[in-house]
Amino acid sequence: MFKEWADKYDGKFDEGWEVLRTMTIKKQKELGWIPQDAVLNPLAESMQKWDDIPKSQQEFQIRLMEIYAGFLEHTDVQYGKIVDEVERQGLLDNTLIIYINSDNGPSAEGMDGTISELRAHNAMPSSTQQQINVLNKDYGGLDALGGPKLDAMYHHGWAYSGAAPFQGTKLVAAHLGGTRTPMVISWPAKIKHDGKIRSQFHHVNDIAATLYDILEITPPNVVNGVEQQPLDGVSMAYTFNEPEAKTTKKTQYFEIMGSRGIYHDGWMAGTPGPRAPWSTDLSRVMNWEPEKEKWELYNLNNDYSQSKDLAKENPKKLAELKVLFDEEATDNLVYPIGASLYTMFFSPSELPATTLQEWTFYEGQTRIHESMAPKFSSGRSTLAVIDAGIPKDAEGVLFVLGGISSGFTVFMDKGFLKVEYNSMTLNRYKVSSASAIPTGKVKIEVETKYDSKERMAPATLTLKVNGKEVGRGRIEQSVPGGHGIETFDIGMDLGSPVSLDYFDRAPFKFNGKINSINIKYIE
Repeated sequence: MFKEWADKYDGKFDEGWEVLRTMTIKKQKELGWIPQDAVLNPLAESMQKWDDIPKSQQEFQIRLMEIYAGFLEHTDVQYGKIVDEVERQGLLDNTLIIYINSDNGPSAEGMDGTISELRAHNAMPSSTQQQINVLNKDYGGLDALGGPKLDAMYHHGWAYSGAAPFQGTKLVAAHLGGTRTPMVISWPAKIKHDGKIRSQFHHVNDIAATLYDILEITPPNVVNGVEQQPLDGVSMAYTFNEPEAKTTKKTQYFEIMGSRGIYHDGWMAGTPGPRAPWSTDLSRVMNWEPEKEKWELYNLNNDYSQSKDLAKENPKKLAELKVLFDEEATDNLVYPIGASLYTMFFSPSELPATTLQEWTFYEGQTRIHESMAPKFSSGRSTLAVIDAGIPKDAEGVLFVLGGISSGFTVFMDKGFLKVEYNSMTLNRYKVSSASAIPTGKVKIEVETKYDSKERMAPATLTLKVNGKEVGRGRIEQSVPGGHGIETFDIGMDLGSPVSLDYFDRAPFKFNGKINSINIKYIE
């Protein structure tokens, strides 16, 4: 089904992302969505230009964008079905619909185009050609893109095009391309449709305030004995029937991973931060001094797309906004600036996790969040001891963490004991017993011993059955942070399957008996 939607856009993006940006701003102006004097910002200097993409790789990059476009339309159609059903039930007129088909600016985390988006989250570098080679070798080529076996993400150039005419992408708080998203509000009984765009500056934290306002609810100061923080947002209800009304939103701060922005009365100041989301260059992160960052200043009243930096022309206004950012950041517990960079780049082992060092699991325990389960990531050496009843030709998952993009799975297949460490799709390290293991009551040991605690450190996988070694292999590149958003399961693989070896048999429930599984960290 995914191919059907993506194929609708065949050939639409063949000219690349710079051309797409010029087409986009032209269309936006024709439709009246943006001011006629809005300026199209150029691609960021550190971004890859379409002409620099090797001809042999362009088909791959184009297909990723076709898939994104198809996915976007498919998503929109599904929302439309909900609206159609509400209308069929006669409830549409008095139903308030707030539609935001985004959570921020377009994502550049696919970096140079990828079949494994989470590699960027773990700061694991790879080349486009590596991606294409694995795609062709293990998945059958371009036709697999957009399907259930891959977590693909388009090139950062397409993301920047999606933010046109602004600068920035997701993870950039200083530029509207990283934060601005379209919103539609429908309430036929109370909002008369006039076809006019509301351009008042508002933020997602204003939605709750709007609902409280129209429902005439005063937020409580105390809930269950806990004093509540003040409500940050302001109501947008004044815009419902006054499209030209002046915005009542005076101030809003933004911050993510060291990138900062502050809006106040039509002005916006910010600093992009130590790292461009589309770059693998970590030198600035490692030597970053946030207090020395260069700030930019824009007057949004006459510069819709932040195309002219006024920092040098108006240092007084910039200084005023920097002080305001500091006040907002202090009030909203933002400091220390860029703290999330510490765990991502310096110490992944300190990511949020349970303090447990040892677990005992039983058959039927599933859907345990990765932060509460044993971690199978860089530097976390583990020993898993499985007490199980093994039938003849045993098959099925004993335990698993993660999903199709990345994970760790221990399973039986045709009586053989197997382990796979799926390192962000590009590398799948497999170890198997040399022959079928004994049946009946069996003690299985799976040891993962890392060479060091460094990021992406290699490790040795050792399999033992009843005290006897039956298999050994190497993990050459481990995952430094986390395997993703999927869970830890006992006795089956309930999410997307970690291993392609049992993809068509998922959830691949174990056909024997798991008495207990003990997993602990070892030195």
